Amino acid sequence: MEQRRTRRFKLQLPLNITRSGAERVTFNGLTKNISSSGVLFIASRGPELGGPIEYIITLTHDGPQIVTLRCIGKVLRAERIPRSPSEEPPAYQIAATLERYEFVRER
Repeated sequence: MEQRRTRRFKLQLPLNITRSGAERVTFNGLTKNISSSGVLFIASRGPELGGPIEYIITLTHDGPQIVTLRCIGKVLRAERIPRSPSEEPPAYQIAATLERYEFVRER
């Protein structure tokens, strides 16, 4: 039986990767689940394994104020998701730690 240190919450929230490894990048993803120590998400690019990653999760986009969670962590694993040849682009399931975070409120 699998035992985890922290509880995971199944949440599908928009995610934007802004840094992967040493390079600044911008690509989008969608969370599958989140815990206090990490996140599992789907994205169209596979990041550098073991490297640092910075990602922003949009918590709310309704109402007068957008609230996001800016996170810093490292990539634990990235697996390509099998897809049919007609489905483009390829997709990756990525697990990353959540080592530091800050809430950001945009007006």
